Amino acid sequence: MGGSQYDDDWVLPSADITLVLVGKLGYGKSATGNSILGREAFLSEYSHASVTNTCQMGSTTLKDGRTINVIDTPGLFDVNITTEDAGKEIVKCMNMAKDGIHAVLMVFSAINRFSHEDASTIETIKGFFGEKIVDHMILVFTYGDIVGESRMKGMQKNAPESFQKVVELCQNRVVLFDNMTTDRRLKAQQLDKLLDVVDSVTANNGGKPFSDQMFSRIKEVHDREKEVHIMGYSEDQIAELKKEIHRTRDEQLAHITSMVEDKLNCTVDKLQKQLMDEQNARLKAEKVAYEARMKSEEEIHKLKESLRKAQLENEEFRRMAQSSKCAIL
Repeated sequence: MGGSQYDDDWVLPSADITLVLVGKLGYGKSATGNSILGREAFLSEYSHASVTNTCQMGSTTLKDGRTINVIDTPGLFDVNITTEDAGKEIVKCMNMAKDGIHAVLMVFSAINRFSHEDASTIETIKGFFGEKIVDHMILVFTYGDIVGESRMKGMQKNAPESFQKVVELCQNRVVLFDNMTTDRRLKAQQLDKLLDVVDSVTANNGGKPFSDQMFSRIKEVHDREKEVHIMGYSEDQIAELKKEIHRTRDEQLAHITSMVEDKLNCTVDKLQKQLMDEQNARLKAEKVAYEARMKSEEEIHKLKESLRKAQLENEEFRRMAQSSKCAIL
């Protein structure tokens, strides 16, 4: 398997909960993953080390005995990542979460203004995975140590319309995270709050994680490999079969990656067209408004000119009347 871009260590153990972290570079995505796992599993900016540039994974056992898998992703939907790289990372993420995703944690910074690019990230994910992915989305805002719960609520009320729409889309599933605290009680409280929201999402989806045709195809690849170990082959036979399965697996995953890239390109093109249509519509509306304003100003100018002429004529009539009166006297 030397040189394969689809390594065996992609695959996490079976989990009761699988979470995927998505967010822009610098928003505290990896630090949030570390807070969830309770250890420094992912490199983050807070550690002054190199940040995540490929999908990574970590797992832990919760106090209730459940296993939780956390998948940290690079800035999949940042403007500076190529479609090819994004496609490979998406497939890698799906390969890690081959049984499905219970919740997608959309990580944003509470100290940064919610931008059009932030909103478009969610639209891109919707366009790629379909509308059902929204039912598994949770908004996680970092820098809770700076903002605080009360200020965060105030910011939500005064947030731009694009942010309000996203919150409504995710049915108000918003969690504030403090990744800098050393207070164990606060760490436990915010993790419990997040897991409560995750459990709510899972319950609302009938206990089923998000999955689609792509996930199903990847799962089929892994299921073939599992069959080898239960068929009673010798070790040498298993070794040969695994080599063949690994070769075909790499080919299949490469094919799936190509399909993902094509789908991602279609999604991006569709969103760009939608954005262009919105911009054109806005420019057209602005042009109509401008022309209406200019027309209105022109009419106002004409009315003022008519009024000025009427006043001059009135003055002239008054002067003429005055002169006639004087002549009669």
